[in-house]
Amino acid sequence: MKNIYNDSKMIDPTTFLKFLKGRRSIRSFQDKPITEKELEMIIEAGRWTPSASHRQPWEFIIIKNKETLEKISKNAFYGKFIKEVSVAIAIVGKMKTSSKWYIVDTSLVSMNMMLMAWSLEIGTCWIGAMNREKVKKILGLGENDYLLTVLPFGYIKGDVPDPKPRKPLNKIVKNM
Repeated sequence: MKNIYNDSKMIDPTTFLKFLKGRRSIRSFQDKPITEKELEMIIEAGRWTPSASHRQPWEFIIIKNKETLEKISKNAFYGKFIKEVSVAIAIVGKMKTSSKWYIVDTSLVSMNMMLMAWSLEIGTCWIGAMNREKVKKILGLGENDYLLTVLPFGYIKGDVPDPKPRKPLNKIVKNM
């Protein structure tokens, strides 16, 4: 199948599945900034995410300020490592743009960004446990903005963790 937007072929499915199985959450980062080109690619991966009715109910806040990263880290219960990175991206759902689907749509955005980062050998980790109201204030967000997550991005420090076990298919798949 030819991609109508360029001459490249679709990715080999076996290679893609291996790539997906290899992705890990990274919580330790080198003291080395990612490049602007890599950051742009991560943002583009988010921008090209599908959304309900193509509403694109999101906004991305690029956070490079060390003081801001430190403040966010103090309000992220299991994400203290945010202060280690040179850049993080807050993914914000615009509730009025898509009142029913902003959480689903922005969740898809975050996965696209995480996969793009991994393809660039850049680590990240979903930050879910945080004091969202305090972080919203730090970022200057309004009441109709939903702070989904703040994704830290950085080059991996140390070894990539081994995969955690997954439930067997026969425990999670039902045929009808």
